[in-house]
Amino acid sequence: MKEILNKVLNHETLSREEMKGILIGITEDAFSKEQVTALLTALQMRGVTVDELLGFRDGILETGVPALLNAERYIDVVGTGGDRKNTFNISTTACFVIAGAGYKVAKHGNYAATSVSGASNVIQHHGIRFTDDIDRLNRSLDEAGIVYLHAQLFARAMKFVGPIRKALQFPTIFNLLGPLVNPSQPQCQLLGVANLDQMRLYHQVYQKIGIDYGIVNSIDGYDEISLTGDFKVTTNHYERIFRPADLGFAIALPEELVGGATEEEAAQIFDAVLENRALPAQKNIVLANAAFGIQVLEGGKKSIEDCIAIARESIDSGAALRTFHKFAELNS
Repeated sequence: MKEILNKVLNHETLSREEMKGILIGITEDAFSKEQVTALLTALQMRGVTVDELLGFRDGILETGVPALLNAERYIDVVGTGGDRKNTFNISTTACFVIAGAGYKVAKHGNYAATSVSGASNVIQHHGIRFTDDIDRLNRSLDEAGIVYLHAQLFARAMKFVGPIRKALQFPTIFNLLGPLVNPSQPQCQLLGVANLDQMRLYHQVYQKIGIDYGIVNSIDGYDEISLTGDFKVTTNHYERIFRPADLGFAIALPEELVGGATEEEAAQIFDAVLENRALPAQKNIVLANAAFGIQVLEGGKKSIEDCIAIARESIDSGAALRTFHKFAELNS
């Protein structure tokens, strides 16, 4: 570790294999807490490279519990978090809209870190029991079209650094890893990022991983398509800035996105969208995010207008709600 720290302090980069070895070493208690703290701090001050991020990803997946799903093509919709906007569960709601449209979804998530309700909060609030039982997971994916993978059951390495991350009280490389360590390793992903620097980093990461992807960022700082103003989208096929009007949507007000002050309030918005009785802005935001997810699944072959129509039909027909009810029945 002394050699590794000297490299980082001298602004040298570490290889993907070196970082994988470090992560595995952390899970084997090969380093002291002080050494790990020093490494995470030094990396954060210097900036993390693509290979360094991928090396830690490799280590987390190797030391974790795999989720081998019986489906050829499915998507995860996730945000990096940390935008401190306390929005309702937009990505999670969009996942059920996508599944309601007939696509397969493997949603990876955790409890909230900077908002009232994370994906695991709203799922658990509805009586869902988290599991890593592969037969139950595959049954959910097969019969409901969607499976939920609670991060803490799969990424075992995270418990080794949890106390250090909490003590540091600033973001580290582990904050960037969440979207990259879905234990089922989906072939498609829609990722929301909080700034354009993150968009460039993940763009390079996804190109190295070799999956179909869409990365979205609202210019005013949301890590999803907020419709509060212009937003940028980068995929395998294009890079473009959109206005809400380009998609036929009105501009949303920030207060229309807020997830409330409690988990109960956030869950009520989730339910209202799936039951097609939410505020127009809340429904539109979910439609926009679901549509770009559908476009990724379609390999960019469908226009975003067509994808919005598919997402809208999922809500309007009640398919998204029926999908959630089936999911709850299988997982409660």
